Amino acid sequence: QVQLAESGGGVVQAGGSLRLSCVVSGRTIGTYSMGWFRQAPGKEREFVAAISWSGSVTYYADSVKGRFTISRDNAKKTVYLQMNSLKPEDTAVFSCAASPRPHLGLLTTMKSQTPYDWWGQGTQVTVSS
Repeated sequence: QVQLAESGGGVVQAGGSLRLSCVVSGRTIGTYSMGWFRQAPGKEREFVAAISWSGSVTYYADSVKGRFTISRDNAKKTVYLQMNSLKPEDTAVFSCAASPRPHLGLLTTMKSQTPYDWWGQGTQVTVSS
């Protein structure tokens, strides 16, 4: 069984920063790419960012480009999402997901939930104005 556990969420004022972490544990799943998604109240889950196994390829949603940075430390089995210049519209539950492929597919594919086999429970991020 594979577990993904997010942490680092909280309440922050607009313009502030947070760093989310996602730790992968359980059985070995080889090389895998990772994604971050978020879901705001009353809205569908949406793609935020993705990173390949090597970390050399990253994708971002247009809404977070230039403000968020995804990175990973494979030795620690951890993926990070550094979020800067946070806005009230960033308020959501942020979840990480793992895809059993080392390389990222097309952006249009990685933005969907289809490539990801394992999901975390999520961590709440609230940005106050």
